[in-house]
Amino acid sequence: MDVKVSVVVPVHNPGDIADACIRSLLEQSMPSEEYEVIFADGGSDDGIQQRLDSVAAVRPNVRVLHLGPDGSPARARNVGMAIAKGEYVYLMDQTDRLERAALRRMYERAVETDADILVGRLVSDQGPPPSTVFDGNRERADIFRDRLLSLLTPHKLYRRTFLDAEALTFADSGGRLAEQAFALRAYLRAKVVATLADQVCCHVEERPEPPGDPYVWGAELRELLDIIDFEVPPGRQRDRMYAHWFRTSVLRLLGGGRFVSASSRERAATFTSLRELTVQRFPPRLDPYLPVHLRARAALLRAGRLDQLVVLAEAMRGTRLQADLREVVWDDGAFIMGLSVEILRGDGSPTRFLPHGEDGLLWEPPVPLDGFRLAPELADVSQSAARARFEVYVRHEDTGLVYFLPVTCSMMRSRHRNGVRLQVAGTARLDVASAAMGRPLPPGLWEIHVRMYGGAHHARTRVTGSPLNCTGVLADYSKRLVIPWWSDRGELGVCVEPRSFAESIVLVSAGTTITRQREHVFVVVPVPYVPPSGGPPAELVLRHETRREREVCVPALVEPGVPGQHPGRLVAKIPTRLTRRDGALAPGDWVPFLRVDGPEVGLRFKVGMSRGGRVEIYESAGGTPAPRNPLLKRIARRIPGARGAVRLTRTVQERYLAS
Repeated sequence: MDVKVSVVVPVHNPGDIADACIRSLLEQSMPSEEYEVIFADGGSDDGIQQRLDSVAAVRPNVRVLHLGPDGSPARARNVGMAIAKGEYVYLMDQTDRLERAALRRMYERAVETDADILVGRLVSDQGPPPSTVFDGNRERADIFRDRLLSLLTPHKLYRRTFLDAEALTFADSGGRLAEQAFALRAYLRAKVVATLADQVCCHVEERPEPPGDPYVWGAELRELLDIIDFEVPPGRQRDRMYAHWFRTSVLRLLGGGRFVSASSRERAATFTSLRELTVQRFPPRLDPYLPVHLRARAALLRAGRLDQLVVLAEAMRGTRLQADLREVVWDDGAFIMGLSVEILRGDGSPTRFLPHGEDGLLWEPPVPLDGFRLAPELADVSQSAARARFEVYVRHEDTGLVYFLPVTCSMMRSRHRNGVRLQVAGTARLDVASAAMGRPLPPGLWEIHVRMYGGAHHARTRVTGSPLNCTGVLADYSKRLVIPWWSDRGELGVCVEPRSFAESIVLVSAGTTITRQREHVFVVVPVPYVPPSGGPPAELVLRHETRREREVCVPALVEPGVPGQHPGRLVAKIPTRLTRRDGALAPGDWVPFLRVDGPEVGLRFKVGMSRGGRVEIYESAGGTPAPRNPLLKRIARRIPGARGAVRLTRTVQERYLAS
């Protein structure tokens, strides 16, 4: 049978972090005779060569290439692509892992759309800004409309005959820009680029930009621009591409923490190399395609004002988004959030714009820049301010999976000192029956994020605010329980299908209150949803924080609320004494637990009693909801080398091969 997909993975001293990648490739739902895996090792000396050879000895669809210690990831990919037998070739890194059905689904989608390139959905456990490339499936994706330039990593499915016909290879000694040059050339030459957005294909690790020689960086960027000159005729499309790399590969290097904290020698080298490149390749006609604060950087760069670039970068540090929750309501099983969103300066003050003409606005630097003023036509942000908007998306806490929510919003102007302040207000709707691109949202804890584009900047943040409503409802046709909850930092999230009645209470227990009556206190814990049966019997257990043998255990009465409007209550009557007495609360700090049908779970508050008898509720980060994966599993996924401590003595078969 012909091979449908070849997967090429460069390998170099991965340690045990490659285990997830290897397993995910060996456990694909596609029949093993229909795909092959090519591991191209670049001279590893950590034992990975022997492990991979052992796997290849018992897996006919696995091949291992030993390229020597001078083999770069780029050369490894080139050699792997050259010997690939598959109809399509998929490229990934040694730290990534595929979903079990990924190769089968990507191949089917590529054949269905007759694609030269298929971009399968990527997710990151670290949670960088989500790409709008995956807003939906595309049979004919456009490089600008569908923002393909925001996804220039190697992770794609390529038709092998297309790679051969176009002689597409990676520059052997190239770095990150060489990868981008390969993807760009492929995008520009492909007849069909399709996307697969409704199926998670690959989990990728964050790929931070390694520090390097700015002159080498400039040389690689020149080669990439030469590709644009060769492939794209002069005009608006070429200028937009140039502006993309001017923004991402030049101007962004002249701001942020790395630039500000660098030594004066490092800053001077970066500035000198990038200014020379800018004068040669990035003319002023590109500036209107840039955000206004980057127009200022471009002007300062061309003017040779390194001193003012540093001043501006320091002043811009800390610019952030503030997303305030105004209201939350349930509407026919959908969770509606009212939001007010605004971009703030580093000192916490609103971003201010200057009035210009009748309705125009001009950007003003956060600090005066000596001898510099941006021309009015470049400082004008009237059009971008008029298009100010926000996006809201949910992100799965464990998997990093992201889905955008439908929003309605409008921009509001108000006077602020001698300028104009911009805020965007609106609502976002979370319907768990259709939030996952028309399909039900999977179970788990979901964070709520906001991203705003407005005036001069764009930024993202978590939605924050006081717990306005912790009532859960049975949503959509399947009657799945959905509960809003707030983290200890006041960040909003929702839980879809809590694992138990007790977990649903833990999620909202930070809203616990207390009432004192004579020699008793009533602890009232919110209950987001009380089933018609009234829920299982429950007990509230309080243990002394330092003397854990001291314990108070009392029955807890569950009172129903109104689904979608008012939460229920779990009420426990606890006796108090100023002197120690078994079964009574005494002075000290007490840690609460909820006991339901035997097992106990920690709650997200702490009870304190003073020597005078005053009883109060305190916040307690120790009661943060437990991860939905075991602790060791989360550590092993996030910390390189942690898996080795658990699996050190296992054989290759135990690591990778099904029994």
